Amino acid sequence: MRKQFIKGNEAICKGAILAGCTHYYGYPITPSSEIVHTFASIFPQIGGTFVQAESEVAAINMVYGAACTGRRVMTASSSPGISLKQEGVSYLAAAELPCVIVDIMRAGPGLGNIFPEQSDYTQVVKGGGHGGYRTPVLAPNSPQEMSDLTIKAFDLAEKYRTPVYILADGNIGQVMEPVIFPTEVKRPPRHDWAIYADKESKDNLISSIHMTTKELETVNLRLHAKYQEIEKNEVMFKEYKTDDADVILFAYGITSRIAMSAVDHLRTRGVKAGLMRPISLMPFPKERLQKLAEQVKLITVLELSSGQMVDDVRLAVEGRTPVEFFGRMGGIIPEIEEVTDKVEELLKKSIL
Repeated sequence: MRKQFIKGNEAICKGAILAGCTHYYGYPITPSSEIVHTFASIFPQIGGTFVQAESEVAAINMVYGAACTGRRVMTASSSPGISLKQEGVSYLAAAELPCVIVDIMRAGPGLGNIFPEQSDYTQVVKGGGHGGYRTPVLAPNSPQEMSDLTIKAFDLAEKYRTPVYILADGNIGQVMEPVIFPTEVKRPPRHDWAIYADKESKDNLISSIHMTTKELETVNLRLHAKYQEIEKNEVMFKEYKTDDADVILFAYGITSRIAMSAVDHLRTRGVKAGLMRPISLMPFPKERLQKLAEQVKLITVLELSSGQMVDDVRLAVEGRTPVEFFGRMGGIIPEIEEVTDKVEELLKKSIL
């Protein structure tokens, strides 16, 4: 293991390389640009393939082509760029091609600004392109997890033959912290479905075109079964001081770090608060959330948006306890005191 003081965006790149990623196609956009810069610097030194594409649309289709050859491939962007990639992501999901897509979220809608937000949740977690596909989504809250979850994302992509997202806000992408990296570089195995330009793979065909209704329904049923398998096996979350909690703060990314400090601050005020942090946004940790909902008086969802994940929390809780929301937008990150005051206000409201 080796430790390095590094930005979250750069930690993603090193995690990808350690995961065996050899191909990167992308287009720079703040606050994700360090990713394309880092790959441009490192890949020529280690024999990797780096292309700065002419657009986000071109980049995601290059990912499609490279994924067909069984290579571990990645792209990254920020919110408007992810929007442009969505058609290609739908094609990747339909063709069951493994890859990793990184979204370092910025404030919107429209061009917005370069500050952090979490308003891509619906676009990414619900499958923002056309059709009924879904993709696993992992949400780090530190540079260490930017590396660790990128390695995990490549493993999941290959295991289930699917695109996998890393969803992080601009703050986590830009913050610098110590990161411990493994020393071993993974090597992807040969896949029996991939096209290697040799005799063994010459008859392999990768396509998302299915012209008969029955054939396309069969494909969709297979994809749906895959998503059910992911939901069964790949749920990830962490908890903090939930054992005796009367109120649960539910948050991911930078807001989960603020929420953890708010939990400590609330407890100094006599409020038994706890934190549940989803790491996998798809699959969503609904079963554990349901159990917590049975023991608490209130769940407060914190987001840098007008409220997107809160809808999934309410669906999971199914009325077991009140679910309230607190969010900021435009790139504003709430202060700890602001969160604690809001939670106390909502708790009093729920009791009354």
